[in-house]
Amino acid sequence: MADSPRTTDIRAMVVNNHGGPDALTAQEVHLKAPGPGEVLVRLAAAGVNFVDIYMRRGLKPVPLPFTPGLEGAGLVEAIGAGVSNVQPGDRVAYAQQIGAYAEATLVPADSLIPLPDDVSFEQGAAFPLQGMTAHYLIHEFRKPSEGDVVLVHAAAGGVGLFLVQWARHLGARVIGTVSTQEKAEAVRQAGAHDVILYTEQDFAEETLRLTDGHGADLIIDGVAASTFAGNLKAAALRGHIVIFGAASGPAEPISPNVLMERSLSLSGDDLWHFMETREEMLHRAGAVMDGIENGWLTPRISRVLPLADAAEAHRLLEDRQTIGKVLLSTGT
Repeated sequence: MADSPRTTDIRAMVVNNHGGPDALTAQEVHLKAPGPGEVLVRLAAAGVNFVDIYMRRGLKPVPLPFTPGLEGAGLVEAIGAGVSNVQPGDRVAYAQQIGAYAEATLVPADSLIPLPDDVSFEQGAAFPLQGMTAHYLIHEFRKPSEGDVVLVHAAAGGVGLFLVQWARHLGARVIGTVSTQEKAEAVRQAGAHDVILYTEQDFAEETLRLTDGHGADLIIDGVAASTFAGNLKAAALRGHIVIFGAASGPAEPISPNVLMERSLSLSGDDLWHFMETREEMLHRAGAVMDGIENGWLTPRISRVLPLADAAEAHRLLEDRQTIGKVLLSTGT
């Protein structure tokens, strides 16, 4: 075990009370030395995700006070007893462990993803949560076949751009929905065949028009409230709809019998349930890194802000002012 002090003093962004972006405040935090099975990671970058906003608002309960951030990348600084899969100095990334808006954090050793030398810390913080989310969304429900139509909502977001690239790589015809012309161009560059500006067009009618009435075989939706009703119209016969988020709020309830009208299927899911073992997590992470290293999958980093500007990062995300990923940098 690496020698380490009893505590490490770091700067972190902390939420003491639920609220708006200004609920994020910079504080000094004392980290204990890593315990059995734990690792102290000195973070270089942290990913910002909409789930962080849900936690800050109190919509996804987390005990107060807490440091947000579910993914990051950096160097292993110290290890606890029984840790054998990493050693101090290793480059690592991780996801689904809270506390990344900080200069350093303690995480379970089993949650760490080895980071190749040719993958930067910024890329390492940009891909885990959203890249692995895209992987399971594409592979676990109705994996697209050549010629299938895939409709991706909020296609210019971090998950959306991964999904567009992945579905295109599998041979699907990809349609993305976006809110601005700038985002539409980014989604086309990512490989979408068609882009629908939902602020000006009815996406369901436009999807049916673009596909000569066929509709979408797979619809992937992290928006929910403003899109779900249209999904039922845009889906092809025997199509599948996946709900994985609620950026516009929860969708209105429906009767399950509505799905019978077009033999539709519907799934609701969370990344956590699709990386329950270290082997499964490494499989998904490895698939994402393979895509990055082979050049057909590119994480688009929208902004990199200093750690102290976490509130601004949240405002940009909430106001839909980003294309791709927002990161926080510790400056290390």
